[in-house]
Amino acid sequence: MAVETARARTLSHVDPAEVPLQTALDALADPVRRSILRDLATHADWSRACGTFDLPVKKATASHHFAVLRSAGLIEQRDEGARRLNRLRRTEFEKSFPGLLSATIDRAD
Repeated sequence: MAVETARARTLSHVDPAEVPLQTALDALADPVRRSILRDLATHADWSRACGTFDLPVKKATASHHFAVLRSAGLIEQRDEGARRLNRLRRTEFEKSFPGLLSATIDRAD
């Protein structure tokens, strides 16, 4: 049986079907968050840890960006040891907002 850590208990995931359109648009509006999504789109699920992204922000700000993406139903995260791994929820998000994610990550800033 896996032991849930206090850190893992802080993770909450939202079903993209429950996300208001404005929340999705707000999450996609930030260029740092779009770069995270583009990066995740080119990697296998659960292969990117938060600390492996080359972001132009401090660690606390990066954590905020990941939380916004998670609360908008765009990513899922899980802890594996000391690492927090990420998965782009492309299929689930596209069901709720057809074409929005693809249009956003396929377009250069």
